[in-house]
Amino acid sequence: MSEKEKKRISAVTLGCKLNYAETSSILQRFVDSGWQIAAEGEEPDIVFIHTCAVTRQAEQKSRQQIRRMIRRYPRSRIVVIGCYAQLQPDVIAGIEGVDVILGSAEKYDIERYITSGPDDIETYISPVSTLDTAVPAHSLLSGPGSGRTRAFLKIQDGCDYGCAYCTIPLARGRSRSVPPDTVIDGARRLALAGYREIVLTGVNIAAYRYGSCSFAGLLRRLDDVDVLRIRVSSIEPDLLTSEVIDTVSRSTRIMPHFHLPLQGGSDAMLRAMGRRYTIATYRSRLLEAVDRIPDCAIGADIVTGYPGETDDDFRSACELIGDLPIAYLHIFTCSLRPGTALARQVDTGLRRPLPPDLVKERSRQLHELGHERKQAFARRFIGRDLQVLFEEQGREEDGSITCSGYSRNYLRVRTAVSSPGEAERIAGTEQRVRVTGLGRDLDLEAIFVT
Repeated sequence: MSEKEKKRISAVTLGCKLNYAETSSILQRFVDSGWQIAAEGEEPDIVFIHTCAVTRQAEQKSRQQIRRMIRRYPRSRIVVIGCYAQLQPDVIAGIEGVDVILGSAEKYDIERYITSGPDDIETYISPVSTLDTAVPAHSLLSGPGSGRTRAFLKIQDGCDYGCAYCTIPLARGRSRSVPPDTVIDGARRLALAGYREIVLTGVNIAAYRYGSCSFAGLLRRLDDVDVLRIRVSSIEPDLLTSEVIDTVSRSTRIMPHFHLPLQGGSDAMLRAMGRRYTIATYRSRLLEAVDRIPDCAIGADIVTGYPGETDDDFRSACELIGDLPIAYLHIFTCSLRPGTALARQVDTGLRRPLPPDLVKERSRQLHELGHERKQAFARRFIGRDLQVLFEEQGREEDGSITCSGYSRNYLRVRTAVSSPGEAERIAGTEQRVRVTGLGRDLDLEAIFVT
């Protein structure tokens, strides 16, 4: 079959790294079956939109992308998958132009739902009870802007935690893990394909357990894979054990970086949210990690505007964040999700939403605090040498060419290069640089060390 005769596919992904890993895995299966990824300007035969439903805003963005793709590709078949498709299929079915809706189980069998007949259109909805298998997902396809620098490797799916505000158990089912041999095989394939960094993804990855293999045990096995970098994504505070910290501290491949969601800033808020740790536990886990792992970066999530959050709760959150060596902060405004315990509590009057103006002001204060934390962490490295895995080139306002990437502890670093050719040569390589200062968006400015 000539390139011209091949069917073409395109995808839009919203939400978490896990969605991106799954999208890439699905695309890879189409490519292996003789399809071609549509280039810019080409009209694909199929467009699928991988949706997110973690917040009301995420659902809105999902609907916007669906409608945008329908307008942009009026002759393409439009397939909607992901968490929003699982939770709100009837809403999506009401959007004129959507051809197929697949739930969280069916999206892995996407080929058998895509037919050549334009009138052969059905809607598929998978009940959560069928979500009992963690389908592995890894990418041999390049992500946007990263070339073959970074790939995502799914090791786990679903969650048993049942936080009061969260729809993930409804959308993805209970926690289950990919067999360790499958994970190791996927990592080796990614390494052989030339990827330099593998990011471990899942819903609650440190809950990984397959037989006698724990998350720490899996990390030790992955440490033997011949790849430059392995990065852990978000990890629950109660699962950041001393064994995990010790494993990372001994490794040269596993990056000194954890994303440790806080969510609530007081014990009262953590109990209300159904979180499985206290403020004291969070503090001790974070401090042990930064004490035992040199230059370890810890990112955090915090939710503001949670119904019932008092002035004391908010003050406690600000004091805690200001006191801890947090490298960066992601701030989320609480979004009531249908079907959650929190939504029921609000409906019955057990918890009362906060005034919008108060929520907006608290969010502003947290963003300001997050900026201060990020700046303080970045400034620690001015004058020091870092190993940076370069990914992409850019052009400054003065016309100069730069190449940027991430340090081992997830600091974004930018250096000047002589030409686009030099930037292309450096992309995908790890280089030693010396940090000279802070640039825009608190990126580090650096020069190469010869």
